[in-house]
Formats: sequence, C-alpha cells, structure tokens
Amino acid sequence: MVEQPFENLDAWVAYFRHVNLPVLRHTLKELERLRDNAEHVNGRVLSSVILHDPMMTLRVLAYIEEHRRQRQNADITTIERALMMIGVDPFFRDFRDLPMVEEQLRSTPRALLGLLQVVGRARRAAHWAHEWAVQRHDLDVDEITVAALLHDLAEILMWCFAPRLALRVQEMQAHDRNLRSALAQESAYGIRLHDLQLALAREFHLPDLLATLMNRANANNPRVKTVVLAVDLARHSAHGWDDPALPDDFKAIAELLHLSHEVLMRRLGIVAPADPSRNSED
Repeated sequence: MVEQPFENLDAWVAYFRHVNLPVLRHTLKELERLRDNAEHVNGRVLSSVILHDPMMTLRVLAYIEEHRRQRQNADITTIERALMMIGVDPFFRDFRDLPMVEEQLRSTPRALLGLLQVVGRARRAAHWAHEWAVQRHDLDVDEITVAALLHDLAEILMWCFAPRLALRVQEMQAHDRNLRSALAQESAYGIRLHDLQLALAREFHLPDLLATLMNRANANNPRVKTVVLAVDLARHSAHGWDDPALPDDFKAIAELLHLSHEVLMRRLGIVAPADPSRNSED
C-alpha cells in the first residue's frame, strides 16, 4: 500500500505498472458459478459479468493487448470481442485465483466503502452512456459503455492501492464542497488523476479509441461528450439530485440528445419543475 505520494506522475505510473489488480468478490463468485457450467457459457453471458466490474474489465483488455498476435492489426475495444479472441475455455483457465478487493482493503473498511461507491458511480455512468449512445444511433455502443465504465480508473486504483491518500481527498472535499477535485488530488497525491488516467491508458496499452473516448480534451466529439456527460451526471448525483452542478449537466445532456428538459427529467426518473427556457419536443 502507498502511504505517501510519489514524487511525480512517472513514479506513480511505474508503481502501477507492476500491481496485481484485485477484482470484486461478486465477480469471482459469478465466474466460479459460470465455470461450473462452462460448456453452456458464451461471450455475451461472460461479458455481462465482467462489465459490472471496472477492475475485471481492465484486466481483460490488458490481457488481450498482451496476448494479441503480431498479425492482428485491429484494436479490440469491447469485452465481447475480447472474449471472442480469447475463447471461453482459455478465459476460465487464465483468469483463476485472482486477488479480491475486499481482502486487500480488509484493514481499511472506509476505503472499501469509498471504492464501492466509485464502482457504483462507474456502473451508472456506463448505463447512461449506453442508453444515450443507443439514442444517438452510435456506430458502436459497447465502446462508449466501456469508456464510461473505465473513465475513473485512476481513482479506483487509488482506492485499491493508496486508500489512506484517497480517504484524505474524500475528507477534504467533504469539509469543503466547493473544493475542486483537481486541487484536492494534487494536495493528496501530488498529481491530478486525469493525468494519471491518460498515462495509465498508454501504460496498459488500452486501444487508442478508448483512450480518446476517456480524454476530456476531446469533449467536442459527440461520442466523447456522451461519455463525459454520463460520468459527470453519475458523479454529481452520487449524493442526491441537489448538487449545484446538475442543472448545467441536464442542459448539456438535453442538447446532446435533442430532448426537452421535461422529457430528459422523465427519462432520468426525476420529478422536477419544467424548464421554461426550452420548448423543443422529444
């Protein structure tokens, strides 16, 4: 476990280069259940389990990049395609005896709770990004889903391997709700997590497309905007629907999807007053 921040971004990346990323207990239980009936399991069933766990998703994508054949030119950007390349039996053979995040964080239960909250947020972001990509008739909805699920990968890794530093960030933001995340991160980690996220995407050889979709600098691209808005909505609504940043999120999402404010609220399951400034129809 990292108790003190490293001196710079490169040192953080060097550390994470060698970690054995743990996965959720629920993921391991589901995989064991499927392993017992492997002859009846297909890639779609397996991918539905993997995509509930950002850490497992990362492990699969890193595995396929590590084992890709030299003649394979096309990047594998979705879990279902990765499983097609791996095969069900080799998957169960090579993904055994994985470390469990609940065991790793047993001595810091508050950090485990923090990690699970980020995982829950990532799942909500992936769900919304998937829905909106379908509405936008995106060429590959699954790519958008994976990018949203992994968008906060660096934060997840901090909870796993630097839990006390992650708790420090959480405490600073709880004390001052107006404190920007980047400032809290620089205070605790010495770096911004967005910078670490992009560096790790390169370090783990994630496909260029996924790295692009996870990079906020590309937010003018509608596909990237779909990911960013889903991640922002999940973050800002994590503690309820009264966050002051949410009105701007709602406006941007409505514009992206060409929906009225009222229709968007209904689709999100929120009871809210009508927005008189927008009169467009669904």
